[in-house]
Amino acid sequence: MLYFRLGHTSLPLVINTWPFKSATAAAWHALQSGGSVLDAVEEGCARCEVDQCDGTVGFGGSPDETGETTLDAMIMNGNSMEVGAVADLRRIKNAIGVARAVMERTEHTMLVGESASVFAENMGFVAEDLTTNESLNVFSQWLKGNCQPNYRKNVSPDPSTSCGPYGPKAAQTQCNGERQVNIHSHDTIAGMIAVDKDGHMAAGTSTNGLSHKVPGRVGDSPIIGAGAYADSSAGAAAATGDGDIMMRFLPSYLAVELMRNGADPSAACKSAISRIKRHYSDFFGAIICANTTGHYGAACNRVPSLTEFHYMVADSESDTAVLKSVPCF
Repeated sequence: MLYFRLGHTSLPLVINTWPFKSATAAAWHALQSGGSVLDAVEEGCARCEVDQCDGTVGFGGSPDETGETTLDAMIMNGNSMEVGAVADLRRIKNAIGVARAVMERTEHTMLVGESASVFAENMGFVAEDLTTNESLNVFSQWLKGNCQPNYRKNVSPDPSTSCGPYGPKAAQTQCNGERQVNIHSHDTIAGMIAVDKDGHMAAGTSTNGLSHKVPGRVGDSPIIGAGAYADSSAGAAAATGDGDIMMRFLPSYLAVELMRNGADPSAACKSAISRIKRHYSDFFGAIICANTTGHYGAACNRVPSLTEFHYMVADSESDTAVLKSVPCF
């Protein structure tokens, strides 16, 4: 099989999944203005939260089964290995900011649900409605379509034809139905990686998760080693796609460990995708990787809805956000 050696750049470096140019530009501006790599990741993810990138990041997107939008986010310091994460966050638009507050204002790594929202309010974050007319319309149309698609199985009534409320079936059967995850319903900005001129690294994620998810569902984005991972002695990686599948394999952690052992970023990315592909050949997902010297790469699993993966890069050579792509395999 072929793999593609995609990037050899000059530091500093910003790289993020998907063609979210405004996020890249915000992160790059933070670095160029003297900010840290943590500042860059926070600013980049926050820009996507405000812009509602692709409807998969920030408020007003991906309503769950009750019509509510909830947010997940994570940020990691590759120097100290400190992490802050939030999941199932309600009422607070700046999820990445709350994740950083968890890292810097508590001894914990992750806060979830209503308690995370209360923490955010106590830290000065403004409570706002995450629902919009657009997300309400998406929810309304989903109800009219008998709640299709959804992520239930082995329940009654039949989730493939009916809305809930659901209860357990008397006898469970194996469900092998196709998962309804595609380019407009994935977890995460997927991530953003920032590397400064000295090789210091940070990574982060922000997402509103899967549309029509079961309330309380948490994807891969806020899970350390799944959504993203950074270690300034080795590299950083960030993943995007079907978080329920991808989080089982910790692809970001795996990619960083492969780079630690000498793999170039493109090869590390491809190996991380291949590990998942052995078990779930039709999963929807991609990953970006960067090492401490400024090499970077990406890889994606080829499915009908994803044949080529686009991501953004900014570095000292380009001094601006540049669109990159890699063919999926």
